[in-house]
Amino acid sequence: MDITTDITGSHHDSFSETYQLLRTAFTIEPTGYIDFQLSNFEVFKQCFAVELHSSYVIETGYDRCYILFVETCTKTRHVTGEIAEHRELQTWALAYLKHNFGRVKIRRETFTDKLFELVFPLEIDFKDDKAFSNTFYVLADDLPKAVAGITRDFRNAVMDIREDDFVIEIADHTLIIGNRKPISGQKAIHLAEFAVRLVDTY
Repeated sequence: MDITTDITGSHHDSFSETYQLLRTAFTIEPTGYIDFQLSNFEVFKQCFAVELHSSYVIETGYDRCYILFVETCTKTRHVTGEIAEHRELQTWALAYLKHNFGRVKIRRETFTDKLFELVFPLEIDFKDDKAFSNTFYVLADDLPKAVAGITRDFRNAVMDIREDDFVIEIADHTLIIGNRKPISGQKAIHLAEFAVRLVDTY
């Protein structure tokens, strides 16, 4: 039996509060229809369905970035054979970067990552920035592109993000940042601050 949860009730209230907070902090406008090509990102690959609920452009001093409210659908099968469907409204920030990073994924490093790295040294290690390398796990498919793009200024911006749980994924010139947790006003503000800092710098 499928179980669905529509974006009503508490979801709607959280969205309204988040939108109002964003309006007080930034100059934002609805984007209208834009295909952000979210299917290109690994963070959404495990979802049964991904739908853009709404999106807003943030005008910065030099460029623009975006806040996306994305509805994801995942399905799990119980031991009884029943299929449970879970829908969640998530917040992601998106920025278009001038530099081509290739494919990059950045998240906070775990103890398991450190053990895995001893056997399979796949992570990019920034020897001149131990604080960053000890905090974040960085994978890339094109090492020269990634190293050229993840500059000291970029790493400082990541270190300054006021969120503990997030993932950054970059597909060539397009960066998204967020997590799979429900939306909240403060999280949206923090993600937007990072995206604005990037587009104004890069």
